[in-house]
Amino acid sequence: MRSIAEALASMLPAFSPLGEEEVHLTESAGRYLSREVRARFDSPPFDNSAMDGYAVRATDVASATKDTPVRLPVRGESRAGGALPGHLEPGATCRIFTGAPMPAGADAIVIQEDTDRDGDEVAIRESSPEGRHVRAQGSDVSSGALLLRAGARLWPGEIGLLASQNIDRVHVFRRPKVAILSTGDELRQLGDELEPGMIINSNVYVLTEMLREVGAIPVDLPAARDTLTEIEAALRTALEADVVITTGGVSVGEYDFVNEAFENVGIEPMFWKVRIKPGKPASFAKYQGKPVIGVPGNPISAMVAFEVLIAPCLRKMLGDPQPHPQPVVARLRDSYHRRPGRVEIARAVATREGDEIVVALHRLQGSGSLPSFVGVNALVILPADRAELVAGEKVEAILWGPGLKGPISLFDRMS
Repeated sequence: MRSIAEALASMLPAFSPLGEEEVHLTESAGRYLSREVRARFDSPPFDNSAMDGYAVRATDVASATKDTPVRLPVRGESRAGGALPGHLEPGATCRIFTGAPMPAGADAIVIQEDTDRDGDEVAIRESSPEGRHVRAQGSDVSSGALLLRAGARLWPGEIGLLASQNIDRVHVFRRPKVAILSTGDELRQLGDELEPGMIINSNVYVLTEMLREVGAIPVDLPAARDTLTEIEAALRTALEADVVITTGGVSVGEYDFVNEAFENVGIEPMFWKVRIKPGKPASFAKYQGKPVIGVPGNPISAMVAFEVLIAPCLRKMLGDPQPHPQPVVARLRDSYHRRPGRVEIARAVATREGDEIVVALHRLQGSGSLPSFVGVNALVILPADRAELVAGEKVEAILWGPGLKGPISLFDRMS
C-alpha cells in the first residue's frame, strides 16, 4: 500500500503535457501558456493624462496657489480618440481628459478641481510638478518586455493584458481528453426508471464536473456491466482518450473485474491501494505510457481520490508548473475521534472568525454519503497517527469548492 506522497510520485511522471495548440484569445480562458509572450509595443503607447484637467508646463504653474492663482490661455483640447493636440507653447495650457494624449511641450496635469475656467482662460490654483498625473509612454510595459511566462494560466487579468497588446492568438498546452468508465450492474443514467437494487451513476456526473473545473475534457462512456468481457471491451474504447479513469470494480469483491481486465488488455499495473481515507482502493496503471487510474465506486471515495491524486496530475498535464494545492492553517471547532492508520481527508465547513479560519467537520464522514459533500468548502487533513483531535487544535485544510464566503462584506469592518 502506497502513502499519498508515494502514489503521487509514481503517477506524476506519466502526466506530461500533450503538446500545444494555437487558439484565439477569446477561447483561452483557464488554459496554460505553452510559450512565453512578449509585448508588441509600449504601454501606454503614448504619454497620456491620468485625470481630467489641464495639460501645462510645470514651470508655468510653479507659483500657483489658492490665493495667487496663475492665469493661462487655453489652447484647444485633447480627448481620447480625438485629433492629436498641437504643440503647447510656453505660458499656455490645453484642456485634457483622462486617457487623452499629452500635447508636445506639456509635462504635467493640473486636475480640474484645482482650476476655475473663464471663457478662453483658466485660473490655476495649485502647482503641479513635472510628471504629476501623467502616464508616461511605456511606464507599464515597454516594447519587447516579457508579459507572461510559459506555464502561466490565463485568468481575466492575463487576458486583459494580452488584449491590450492586440495579441489575438496564443499558444497553449492541449487539454487532455479523460475517459470516465464506470462499472457495475446496478448503475443507471439520469432519467432511467430505477428497479429494485438499482442506483443512479452519480459518480460520472461528479467526475465530469471535476474534470471540467480542472480544465480537462471529460469523455463519458456508457457504464460497463460486471462481466470481464464487457469491461475489457469498454477499456479498449476508453484507451482512445489521453487518460482513463475507471470507477468501481477495484476492490476485492467477487464481481470486481477491473484489475483482471487491465491485465488482459495489456495495461501495466503500478500500484493498488493508497493509505488514504476515504479512497483506499485507488489504483494506478499505464497502457503504453498512458495513465489509467482506478477510483473506488463509493462517491465520496472517488471525489477525494480525484482531488488528492488525480487533479494535481491533470494540472501538470495541462501545463501548470505549480499543480499542488497549498493548505491553510485552521482550528477545529469540535473534538473528533477516529481510527488511526491512514491520512483522513475530512469534509468540513470553514468560516473566518477574527484572524483565524475555523473548520467544523461534517457530521457525516462515510465514504458513500453524498450529503457530506454538500455545502462543504474545506477538506481537512487529519494525520494518520492521531486517534483523538481536540477542539481548538490546529490542522491543515485545503479550501475547496466555493472557498470562504459570508453574508457580510469585509468592507463593513473598515472605516
